[in-house]
Amino acid sequence: MSGKRRIPVKPERMLAELDRLRRIGGAGKGVRRPAFSDADMEARVWLAARMKEVGLETIVDPWGNLFGLPPGDGPCLLVGSHSDTQPLGGWLDGIYGVACGLELARAARETGGPRIACVSFQDEEGRFGGLTGSAVWAGTMAEDAADRLTDAQGITLAEARRRAHEIAEVREVPPKLFSAYVEAHIEQGPVLDRTSEMLGVVEAIVGVRSTTLVFSGEANHAGTTPMPMRRDAVRGFYRFANELDAAFAPLVTERTVWTLGRIVVEPNAPSIVPGSATISVQMRDPDATRLDRLLAEALAVARRVAEAQKLDLSVSIGFTADPVPMDAGIIEALADAAARVAPGRWRRMPSGALHDATNVSRVLPSAMLFVPSIDGVSHNPDENTKRSDLEAGLLALAEAIPQL
Repeated sequence: MSGKRRIPVKPERMLAELDRLRRIGGAGKGVRRPAFSDADMEARVWLAARMKEVGLETIVDPWGNLFGLPPGDGPCLLVGSHSDTQPLGGWLDGIYGVACGLELARAARETGGPRIACVSFQDEEGRFGGLTGSAVWAGTMAEDAADRLTDAQGITLAEARRRAHEIAEVREVPPKLFSAYVEAHIEQGPVLDRTSEMLGVVEAIVGVRSTTLVFSGEANHAGTTPMPMRRDAVRGFYRFANELDAAFAPLVTERTVWTLGRIVVEPNAPSIVPGSATISVQMRDPDATRLDRLLAEALAVARRVAEAQKLDLSVSIGFTADPVPMDAGIIEALADAAARVAPGRWRRMPSGALHDATNVSRVLPSAMLFVPSIDGVSHNPDENTKRSDLEAGLLALAEAIPQL
């Protein structure tokens, strides 16, 4: 490592800001701050005021992405994440990375350090789509397609984003203003917590394959329809779920996960043989080839089951994303810093969740740093991280950034 010194951040200042932000939209131990809600707007206005206080030029783009830009010429480092939450989420998911970015930018300005910009991307949590703000910003989603997205109440993103001007001056912020992107985040999984490690240097964000299957049979009277004559869609689903695990066994690794996350049965009545069962199947893995094999195998199992159970089958392919490797140079800087801040208590690892870095990596060299989630809990009011681990993440970024 060169002789460049660590940015002299003040972790207690960052923690105080996280404590303040958890009260904006606070609901018990959790937080309600969906994109463009009143609470989200209040949090972004508050963040914009903090950015201005430290001498950052505060701009919001038309999609609600909030940027704090340092004075000076030439591309600078961008650090951040998102500040919106699930309909009822935890107090650290996303906002931890924004708070780190704000503290790093502030400390660098106070001490003549490197130029650092801060960002809070909008709608990462999916009120309208998921990773929406960073997707449009990075050009991975067309603007007209984004504007047509709707929330559960039928409100379009085009309607919701009219409020962007309430946050700060609205102006485009092109990626060319930045040299690289670093995102700190809670792990949202159990690995670091179970191993008592403090930091995770993310080498790649996993890819996703998903599909929705509909097994269709015949609804009929539950008391008068003999078992051999039934075309029971739920029995098809049950058999599919059992056979899927066996079919996947020779294909998967310890990093592979799959989920039958949404199951809808119709007519869904106690005295009616189920006529239809709809199942979502989602697979995540760091290897794109393996993901394709898993999707093909899932479809093959579904077809075999449908034929055996005398059911009709319809298939629709859902959300698809290839694995995204992080930038090798930034990974090494973060790994070196992690070894200094938490010797023997850090690891290299993949991210099983998608993050804004997924999109930003298409236009900027990008990397991520994880801190533990207690018991692996996230997207839940019980989400939490030790304050010492939150500090360690900030200190590792402060160690690594001057080397980039």
